[in-house]
Parts: sequence; C-alpha cells; structure tokens
Amino acid sequence: MAQKLRTLTEPFKIKMVEPLKITTEAYRTKALEEAHYNTFLLHSSDVFIDLLTDSGTGAMSDRQWAGIMMGDESYAGARSWEHLEKVVKTLTGMPHVLPTHQGRAGERILYSILGGKGKVFISNTHFDTTRANIEYSGAQAIDIVYEEAKDPELDLPFKGNMDVEQLVKIIEKEGREAIGAVIITVTNNSSGGQPVSMANVKSIREICDRYNLLLVIDGCRIAENAYFIKHREKEYAAKTYEEIAKEMLRLGDAFIMSAKKDGLVNIGGLLTIKDENLALKCKNLLIISEGFTTYGGLAGRDMEALAIGLTEVFDEDYLHYRIRSTGYLGEKLKEKGIPVVWPIGGHAVYVDAKKLYKNIPVNQYPGQALVCDLYTKGGIRCVEVGSVMFGKYDTSGKLIPAPNELVRLAIPRRVYTQSHIDYVLDIFDDILEICERKSGYKITYEPQFLRHFTAHFEKI
Repeated sequence: MAQKLRTLTEPFKIKMVEPLKITTEAYRTKALEEAHYNTFLLHSSDVFIDLLTDSGTGAMSDRQWAGIMMGDESYAGARSWEHLEKVVKTLTGMPHVLPTHQGRAGERILYSILGGKGKVFISNTHFDTTRANIEYSGAQAIDIVYEEAKDPELDLPFKGNMDVEQLVKIIEKEGREAIGAVIITVTNNSSGGQPVSMANVKSIREICDRYNLLLVIDGCRIAENAYFIKHREKEYAAKTYEEIAKEMLRLGDAFIMSAKKDGLVNIGGLLTIKDENLALKCKNLLIISEGFTTYGGLAGRDMEALAIGLTEVFDEDYLHYRIRSTGYLGEKLKEKGIPVVWPIGGHAVYVDAKKLYKNIPVNQYPGQALVCDLYTKGGIRCVEVGSVMFGKYDTSGKLIPAPNELVRLAIPRRVYTQSHIDYVLDIFDDILEICERKSGYKITYEPQFLRHFTAHFEKI
C-alpha cells in the first residue's frame, strides 16, 4: 500500500509572535517610489512577507535564547568562546578558529591576505560579497560552474558543482603562482541554491593537491548541502548529516561561514584555518579590525547561541522541514507555470525573470521589475540575482549581462508558516496577469561595488 502523503507541519510550536503590518497597494506603490525602486531601501515595517534574504533573519530556539542568558562577556578567554571553539573544531577538524561579526568580515581578512593585483580566485560561483572582497583587493574572480548547470530547467542532482576540467585549464593558463585560492561554495547560492556533491569536492581536493593550491570551503549552508548529499549520493545514505558535513570540511584548507545561515543565529561569522602561518596573519588582521581573537566582534551571548545553533542545525526533523518547506514553494510555483530554477535548492526558490517577463530586455532588468511587482502587489520583499547584482560594463559603458536574470525568494529559518507561503503563491497569480509588461527599469545611481544594495532605479 502506498504511503499517504501528509501535510508538512513545522517541527516546532510558536511561543512568541511579532505583528505584521498589512498595507494597501497604493501605500506600497508610494513606499517603493520613495525607496527608489530598490527593496533594500524599504522600511522593514512596510514589508509583509520578507524573503529578501535568509541571512540572519531566522528565529532562534528556546535553547539558544537560554544560552544568551548564560553568555560570558569577558574580553578574553570567555566560557562562551571556549564552548564555540570546541564545537567548531569538532565540526571542521581545523585547529585555528577565528570568530568574526559576520561572514564577509572573514572574507575580507582572508582574501586581503591571499589576494592582490595579478591574483586569480576560482570558484563554482562567487557570491556577491566574496567577489567584492576579492576584486577590491585587485584580484580577479572566475566562476566555473559546469556547463549543464547553466540551464535553469535541466533536472540534475548537483547543479552547484564546479567544472573540474575548466579548473585545470585555468590553472595551467594562469600559472600556479597566480592562483590565490580555489573556493567551493556549498550550497551554490548564486547558481540557484544548488548543492555540491562530495565527489566533486574530492576531485577539486585532488587537483589542489596536484598543484599545491589552497582550497577554501564557503560553507554557510553546509548542513543543507549535507541533506542533499545524503539523499542523492547513495554511498552517503547511511551517514548522518553531521558526519557528511565533517567529511566535506576536512577536505578544505580553510572554512568561511556566515553563521547567519546554518549557524541559526542573527549575527556572526567564522573563519577556520589549517595552516598556522596563514592563521597568524589572519589573527593579526582580526585584532586590528574585528576584536580580540576570542571574540572577534561578537558578544559572548552571540557565541553561546552560535555554538548551540551549530548543533541544532543537523537535527533530522529540522533539516527535513527546512528542505521540504522550500521545495513546497518551488513546486507549487512550477505547477502555476512560473519558470523556476530546477530542481529547487535548499534555502531559496529562484524565479527565471527573463522567461517570465519575456518582453523586457535584459538592459531594463526584468528581475528588478519582478522584485518591484511582488512588493507592490503583495508586500513581498525579495532580491534580484541577475544583471543588477552581477552585470558588468564594457569599455563603452554597454551592459554585459549576467548569465541568468533570476529573482531569489529566500526563506528565513523557522519564521513563516505554510499559510504565509500559500499567500506568496496567491500573489504570483497576480504576477501572471501582468507579466506581459513591456518595460522595466534603468539605474540612476550605483556605487562601484555591490551596487544592488544601494542603487537607485527609475521606471522606463
């Protein structure tokens, strides 16, 4: 007899609520105009469902809140630091642990040391802050996700994988001395939140050993990636999620984590390193810019909550709920005819705005048009992951578009219920009624780096 499919229920109950403000479309239209059509510049009080990011927007558990009350705020050698250090060393197998206030601080420290003019960094896909920190140092960031993964509709189990043949070609072309590091991002955020296989990371490790190169694992969603490995790589079916994560992290020479994702906290980051000499250089920068080595910009209570979160994140019931609740949104959107990156990743659903808004040319940013329409129609805040975020200009100032024009609906951890997600699905019915629109937006102001955070737009 076939097993009956049951409603996916949250494996937690609600103890505290935060009220949401319900607004009219006219109110939201004015608010968006005042924010220069950039959802990053909206007031959070004017947002109904906030899917802008899953970074630091989750809800902490009762154990984490209890841990906050136990936080040791000593400047050096605090008990909370000792707790965090023990948990992180057990997870990563790396002897040198540097806490930071968030992931990009770890990136800035590491890549300012490894980078510089003439250096090249190779990744499956650099995320926005990673690329910005590398390029700010004067180095070059190259993405080499494998070719089949660039098709949003192709159903493959590990579309986040790095193209290892391309990796070898780039190393041979640039020369070993020019390579600052090889970076594998798990899961691959900018490529649709797609997972990376253990086999792929092992192949990259072998290449790095062959050429004596540093392998950095950007693992802010290491637990979510472990879920996909357990269910898609048959040799890992009997292993726990934590065992899988430990095996992958031991393949790296360094580990960077924005703990605001799979650390299940609202602030925090980690940089762990195997090599003592590199660790000493990083610690010197940490002290100059973040704080002493046993707190690194974090309060003791934050370190206590992070130590607990890094344990809770591998809970089987939590990870099943996390992955399946994200999948629910993506599967239902696909049933409506909304083009999404397939299969659905772990932390977000990515809508293909170029296919949905097929009448809007890429130089009018169809992804930004969808972002604005979702807010105007339903108070839903999300983010463009296309030519606004990753587009470049040629020497004549003409846009060089990103490979895809995506919109990311990032799901905060343990925050929204199924009825909230069903509301998002309902708003997409309204989007289907206006998706034949002919024009998008133009940029009227942009900074040199990370322009999507603060850029201003006008309707065309």
